[in-house]
Amino acid sequence: MITVDSSVWIDYFRGVKSAQTDALDALLDDSSHDLVVLDVVLFEVLRGFRFEPEYVNADRLLSALPVLSTGGAELARTAAQLYRQLRKIGVTVRSSLDLWVGAWCIREGCALLHNDRDFLPMQTHHGLQPLVA
Repeated sequence: MITVDSSVWIDYFRGVKSAQTDALDALLDDSSHDLVVLDVVLFEVLRGFRFEPEYVNADRLLSALPVLSTGGAELARTAAQLYRQLRKIGVTVRSSLDLWVGAWCIREGCALLHNDRDFLPMQTHHGLQPLVA
């Protein structure tokens, strides 16, 4: 299973060319991968559109993929513990939603395509599986 962080989706919808957006293009063209969208990522991506046609286009593309719920008390505790463990070694993750996505991916063994430095300590210290672009 693979999921994509909002950092890549946002660049993708803005037309930014990068190794990550190219990898996303390849994932979207290849149905052999189990590509899923997390509910919090859906929220992060869709909230940023200023113009309705762009919002509708993005929502249509994202809705064609399975959207998985990440919520619940168990994940809240896991993400809080992840934050505390990283802080203990001197690492501060800037985004609570990145902690949430990282904790979910670690728990589910899901590879993450991202372009965000907040995930790097989760990879190094907690086994988050990056999808290398």
